[in-house]
Amino acid sequence: MASRPRIFPAFRSLLALVVAVCTYALAVPSLMAQGWQVTKIEGRDYVSIESVKKFYGFQTAEKKGNSIVLKSLDKTGKNGIIMQLQIGSQECLLNKVKFIFTHNVESGGSLGLISQMDLIKLIEPVLRPNFIPNAGDFRTVILDAGHGGKDPGATNPLGTEANYNLSLAGRIKGLLEKQGFRVILTRSTDRYYSLQERVEIANAVKENSIFISLHFNSGGRDARGIETFTLSPPGVAHYGAGFKSSDAFARRGNEHDSANIALATAVHGSILRELRENTFDRGIKRARFSVLSGIRHPAILFEGGFMSHPYEARLIANEKYQIALANGIATAIRKYQFAVTRMPASKPNP
Repeated sequence: MASRPRIFPAFRSLLALVVAVCTYALAVPSLMAQGWQVTKIEGRDYVSIESVKKFYGFQTAEKKGNSIVLKSLDKTGKNGIIMQLQIGSQECLLNKVKFIFTHNVESGGSLGLISQMDLIKLIEPVLRPNFIPNAGDFRTVILDAGHGGKDPGATNPLGTEANYNLSLAGRIKGLLEKQGFRVILTRSTDRYYSLQERVEIANAVKENSIFISLHFNSGGRDARGIETFTLSPPGVAHYGAGFKSSDAFARRGNEHDSANIALATAVHGSILRELRENTFDRGIKRARFSVLSGIRHPAILFEGGFMSHPYEARLIANEKYQIALANGIATAIRKYQFAVTRMPASKPNP
């Protein structure tokens, strides 16, 4: 018998989106069992946005020019999921949080077309996280403070990325342990570990776990904001790079593609909520970072701001900012675990 739908009061942020499986989500059949109408564009498979609307229970869909807005609202007409798309763009906003699609949204049909890759690898696990098998069965969190020792990472007159990463990892560890999680640090001192050594430390953890690599960015005085990366699925290039033949092959970390994007959604959305106007949303992206490719656990890499930006450099050095990041990540992990945990099937009525 079908599981009973969960009912939640609000979808005010993308954290709420990933936490709250909509009231319709458990009632619809498996995505893979559906007869989606597929359109070929340059050899790639696309599905209609109209079919996405129907399958996921969006109540309205409006197209103005190249902009498309899908909405699923509650009885008050205020709270719900809002998906915003743009023909010719890879950006997708879900409750105002930015995701970067693999391919542009294309024109076609009554509303437009989304690549099947983005439907399966992004939209589905974000809108229905509790359909990801066994993702919630973990009590261990592996925190990877990037750089260290001879590798300071990004630097500015206020400090080094390596030290900020370590400080942030320690703050998150304390918060998670209070919630009953076991926390493992890939480094607890200013020591250098290679990327492969970090992967080996994580993979030595045999129990089900999640892995979060912590970083701060550098990219010129104008670049700013937070971004979160998951491993690119097979067939998807590293963000910002052209497709290579090696991109067609799966890595070990691709075993958890759906859990990766759900975890990224929880963390990214939670931190945006904590920071509010003190950041810029650069989006959730896919990349082939070495530290993600070989991990046997669900894994993400988080960039907490730009040390090369005059304003963000001061923020990153501020204890309150670091506390906000730690609170956002710790909260997101608990909410993610709840969101990806299946409810048991309801019993028949007597």
